[in-house]
Amino acid sequence: MNWRKTSALALIFLFGAAILPIQSRLDTAARAAHFRKTALDLNLRERIGQAGFLAALSGFRSPLAAILWIQAHTAWENTEWGRMAGIFDTVTTLQPRSILYWDMAAWHMAWNAAVAAMQNEKQPSEALRIRAQREYFRLGRDFLERGILNNPDRYQLRVQLGIVLRDKFEDHCAAADAFLKAAALPDAPSYCARFAGYEMAKCPGREREAYEHLRRLYLQGESQRLPSLINLLRDMEKRLDIPQGERIDSSAYSDKT
Repeated sequence: MNWRKTSALALIFLFGAAILPIQSRLDTAARAAHFRKTALDLNLRERIGQAGFLAALSGFRSPLAAILWIQAHTAWENTEWGRMAGIFDTVTTLQPRSILYWDMAAWHMAWNAAVAAMQNEKQPSEALRIRAQREYFRLGRDFLERGILNNPDRYQLRVQLGIVLRDKFEDHCAAADAFLKAAALPDAPSYCARFAGYEMAKCPGREREAYEHLRRLYLQGESQRLPSLINLLRDMEKRLDIPQGERIDSSAYSDKT
């Protein structure tokens, strides 16, 4: 029985070794087209074991990632945050073009694990709880930044990065830049540009830039003239002492304030 198992592993290994040069060329071409920026290496082999590594070499990345994702969900249910983070890292390595995997990994770290760290009754020190919480914020941000590197042509992860920077780090300047980059990509929803303006208005030194950005959105038409945008424009017109003749005519929207 053992020799059969050994023979099977040997065949898989030989098959994987035979296609490795082809896989390498495909990886190079895919990375050039922004389809993949991760590769199978010894670090991955240590994380998923020999059998898993051979399966990945043999073209079974997607089903292997799906199986590991289920394990990550189980780790979440058991509040095994460290183990869950490690599994997420492996899953995103196997499927770097999956927006869902990067997004969910970041959400679990920056929200679920961070909240659990602050509510950890086994840790009496508030300072250490805050430190752990911030580390999970950082892990969530890291997943999103690596996801963006692997998906530079997609807006979704840039939006999520902006939200993390805004809500968890309170870095309005960086959040504005993340939303701006999201808004510049194809198929980005209109709220990306509005969010960029809202965060820019909170960034010291960028008030005039924020005003001009929001004014351009206002001039685009009804779809951008939401109460939040109009109210912020009115406030900025006062703060920046914009001449009356240059201010927006928002009288038709007075009932929305």
